[in-house]
Amino acid sequence: MLTRRRFLGYGGAGILAITAGCRPENFNWLPNQEEVSSNKNLSLADKAKLTKQKNFLLGYPINMNTPPEDFFVWRQQLLDAGINTFAYNNVGNPFKDSSIPFNTHDFERELIFRFGKLYAFPPNDTWGFLSNSGTDSNMHGMYMGRTILKGRTGVLPKAYFTKEAHYSIQILRDLLGLETVFVETLPDGGMDPNDLRQKLAANLSHPALVIATIGTTFKGAIDQVDRIQEALKGYSSYLHLDAALFGGYLPFTSHAREVSYQSISNPTATRYDSIAVSCHKFFGFPSPAGIFITTKSHFDEFNELFSQIHNPEYIHHVPGTITCSRDAVKPAEFYFFSTPSSMAKLSEDTQSMLQNTVYLMEQMQVHFPHLQPTRANDLSNTIFFRKPSDRIVKKYSLATMHLEINHEKQDYAHVVVMPHANRKVLTEFLTDLDKDSVTRL
Repeated sequence: MLTRRRFLGYGGAGILAITAGCRPENFNWLPNQEEVSSNKNLSLADKAKLTKQKNFLLGYPINMNTPPEDFFVWRQQLLDAGINTFAYNNVGNPFKDSSIPFNTHDFERELIFRFGKLYAFPPNDTWGFLSNSGTDSNMHGMYMGRTILKGRTGVLPKAYFTKEAHYSIQILRDLLGLETVFVETLPDGGMDPNDLRQKLAANLSHPALVIATIGTTFKGAIDQVDRIQEALKGYSSYLHLDAALFGGYLPFTSHAREVSYQSISNPTATRYDSIAVSCHKFFGFPSPAGIFITTKSHFDEFNELFSQIHNPEYIHHVPGTITCSRDAVKPAEFYFFSTPSSMAKLSEDTQSMLQNTVYLMEQMQVHFPHLQPTRANDLSNTIFFRKPSDRIVKKYSLATMHLEINHEKQDYAHVVVMPHANRKVLTEFLTDLDKDSVTRL
């Protein structure tokens, strides 16, 4: 258990413990890597040592790069202004006046407008907020869809998604009390629009809440939004996009249309109803947070129904959000990533990341074909392959799953090539794979 005394003993405040005569016996002790892995009560010194290994995290979609110095300058400016020195609270709708003056709704509104523009939402019809996480953003999208569809039809919708969708979708389905219709997938792991058509036809008595994934969790597949919309024509439906990782970098590619709200070929046509993007994945924001964006017209329809049940005079307006008190520090800090200079850096990171993905894929195809490396599409930064040794899985924190591919069940792992996974890191990974292959021979 991390007690106050242990914290003082190991942290920057350790000198206080020394002068108080309670210096821990192991104050100067730094464990080796094996001890760090087995010690569940890591001190701050232990954690500082672990940071040296951060670039070897390849199995999960987290950008381990330290944000640029300008971010920490901005953070200090916020601190100097009082933000994060006492209780700030972004309670309620950021587009309404708050009864609590100590908030950062102005930053929150601006970053929603800026990212709304990035995803081609109409400037006069954009609403959203910064959530606690990508899951939180998905929850608001699904809750909004559930409420709107029930309000329109009087019937609870059924939730349509694939088994390749993030596991949080099934959790949220349970929380919202929705029946699930699992849609089959194409060979690459994306949603099969033809199977969706069949499932919709078999469930005519319920509206359809469809959750599409732009970058599935393990394989990196992209659900075909336009074909899904074609399948939904004539049905009462709501389409939410979980674009947690890919939504961060696709706008900086020639394939920005994959996460565009408005159709590129037909600006009057819309492609989905709401979108969720994680801040801590591609962007590299230091703590979990999520962007949630929809249209103001969707929000107004939702909030009218929401207000019939929830109308808290206490905060002087109907909030339209599930969470009541909301973090005010995160929107102010994440605002930095919406600035022009930050957007330029994100564009550079995108190009480098995708080039490194191509490099890793080519090297694995040439040198390790027995691992059957697979990249679902040219937009993906994810490569999955047959699981290597436990040593490699542990060193690079690889995610593993038991998959059935070509009617054969095998253990697989994947590498998600994030901005911190440079050529040096990937070359070391490939070298370890080579040593692993020699050992197995």
